[in-house]
Amino acid sequence: TWHLKKIPQIVSERTFSLDSPKFEAKTKLELNSVCGIECQRKLPVPSSSDLKDLLSYETVFENGTRTLTEVNVLGLVLDPVGNTTTRRSSRKKRQIYGTDSRFSIYDKRFMTNFPFNTAVKISTGCSGVLISPKHVLTAAHCLHNGKDYVKGSKRLRVGLMKTKSRGDGRKRKGAKRNGMPSFQWTRVKSTHIPKGWFKGVSGDIALDYDYAVLELKRPHKRKYMELGISPTIKMMPGSMIHFSGFDNDRSGQLVYRFCSISDESNDLFYQYCDAEPGSTGSGIYLRLKEPNKKKWKRKIIAVYSGHQWVDVNGEQQDYNVAVRITPLKYAQICFWIHGNDENCTQG
Repeated sequence: TWHLKKIPQIVSERTFSLDSPKFEAKTKLELNSVCGIECQRKLPVPSSSDLKDLLSYETVFENGTRTLTEVNVLGLVLDPVGNTTTRRSSRKKRQIYGTDSRFSIYDKRFMTNFPFNTAVKISTGCSGVLISPKHVLTAAHCLHNGKDYVKGSKRLRVGLMKTKSRGDGRKRKGAKRNGMPSFQWTRVKSTHIPKGWFKGVSGDIALDYDYAVLELKRPHKRKYMELGISPTIKMMPGSMIHFSGFDNDRSGQLVYRFCSISDESNDLFYQYCDAEPGSTGSGIYLRLKEPNKKKWKRKIIAVYSGHQWVDVNGEQQDYNVAVRITPLKYAQICFWIHGNDENCTQG
């Protein structure tokens, strides 16, 4: 069952206007020189004042204006243990050169139904997931490189999957074959990115705050994914995670995969799901059977940040990283969705 957690409150204190961004950064779908597993173990525990700073956030609006909102965190119990990682005894080698364990979803019945219909394409080249009638969760680095917003984020759009019906008139020359999704593109009204992404992105970047929420200009009428708080590996059913996105090497296809998690820190999951650039920003979810119910319950518990190369004891190693939805991040994302903290008390 889902274990409910008491959620700290995030309340806005002050909002300032900032200069409009330049929107000149290049989109990087793969990040290098990040704080890896060894580095994460040495990170100090953020203090209450650090967290207020890290969870303050920038909002960029459709017309190019930008604000900074400072927040306060109430009801937080700090974990004295620190940013420890839990090492699993068996460390699997990543199998990107072995058997490809990804599934392309071709069947319209699956593609346009829950949970696959919650996967969306971001116009900067990433993926995302619907988390409310008007909001999409994705990775921060799909929009911002730590210093400036990427070029494509000035006129940001979100593509929702639709499959062409047979009554679309005459087949155009070179039209996509049946079962390939086409997209209904929607403009983005505003974008929220936590200040922790800008703060931690200089030098040896930590990925703890690599997430962003986009508010759509018009609500969609689809089922969306609920947010949940990520459990530890021990509490995870079968320790299996699932996610779907639009991998670059399978153009025009929705790609689904599932795998187990190998390592974790307070803020990150390390896993070896096969994934290519383009699936970055996908919502990672768990499936649970509620007692006495036949249907699966699914909740988003992390955001896929991408494939990383890191230095571990002087050697280059690679793994895939996901940013965990902790109680604090749940409170922040929920606040962005609802504009208040009343709907965000139980995770």
